[in-house]
Amino acid sequence: MWISRLRRVRRTIMVLGVANFLVIVSGGVLTLVSESGCDSAGQLFPLYAVCLAAAVKLAAMVKVGTTQELMAMTIMDSPTQNSLQRKLKYKTWLWWTRFAMVITVLQFIGATYLMFRVAKYVSRDGLPRDCVLGLYPDTRGWKQTLEVAFLITVCFVALAQCFTGSDILQWRSFYATQDDAWKAHYQEVFDHGIREVLCCLGRREYMGVIEEDEVCSVARLLGDLVSYRASGTGHLEFLAGLALLQHNSQYPESYEDCMEAPAFHLQEAAMLHKFAEAAYTGPLLDVGRNPALFLCTWICRQGILTPWSRKWRPKLDGDNWWRGHAAAFLKFINFPAHVLRRGRICREKCKATYF
Repeated sequence: MWISRLRRVRRTIMVLGVANFLVIVSGGVLTLVSESGCDSAGQLFPLYAVCLAAAVKLAAMVKVGTTQELMAMTIMDSPTQNSLQRKLKYKTWLWWTRFAMVITVLQFIGATYLMFRVAKYVSRDGLPRDCVLGLYPDTRGWKQTLEVAFLITVCFVALAQCFTGSDILQWRSFYATQDDAWKAHYQEVFDHGIREVLCCLGRREYMGVIEEDEVCSVARLLGDLVSYRASGTGHLEFLAGLALLQHNSQYPESYEDCMEAPAFHLQEAAMLHKFAEAAYTGPLLDVGRNPALFLCTWICRQGILTPWSRKWRPKLDGDNWWRGHAAAFLKFINFPAHVLRRGRICREKCKATYF
């Protein structure tokens, strides 16, 4: 049983787990062999902090792996049912993952602080001029080797954890090539991600929704789009395949069978198009035009940087405090504020947003 569980652990996580354990052991040994004249709080505090962070990180990794396994098993039990239990398991795993990320940040800060403290007590010729980590400058032998190994391991852990991701176990060890399991997994990922984005945009009511709504429909569609994960294809491979298809695709040269749209329909569509496009008052309005700086453009268009102009904007039903949806709509169509008489920002099921 334990062997099968260990096989599910990612190899990089095993390396980091061993490295964190070595930080704890070597730090504990340095604490025990520290000289009596070098045991001041200022000397050993960074050592204690780094060792404590490594211990908390190991405990968090175990908890993240446990919650990840529970989530995967819940999805495997009912991959086609969008149950409340599955959502709760996903949220538990997500918050433990974020806690582990916070510990990673603290470890990076602790390692940086430790190196600055060590550099403070090193002279220009590269030799210590004062006690370093509880050892005298003239300490030689295995103590000095242990001190250097401890510093190297702390730096390795702090840097490596920034590039390994948050997953402890391999999802493929649970889902294998089951399309339904991968779809359900990514449906939860997209569902919670979309709800958090909407909450940040002033739509907090979406975070407490349990029943099916429009976010669930969008998340289910996006989950279907990433079903290629069941075949073992990575995201980069999928994007590369799409690029090759787009580059090598051959379009039909004859359009004789196509029906020509009436001119008045085209004119009406051209006239109303900018209003329809302006109705997307969220970040989607700017993603296509400014792929790199769309967030800055959206913040500027929403009027967040000019809250004093709030009182001159029309008040819409369901808009946020600074009336950003009205501001984004008016700025995109380049119309004065008085032309927008009424509007509603969608908050309930089967009710559309309108301006």
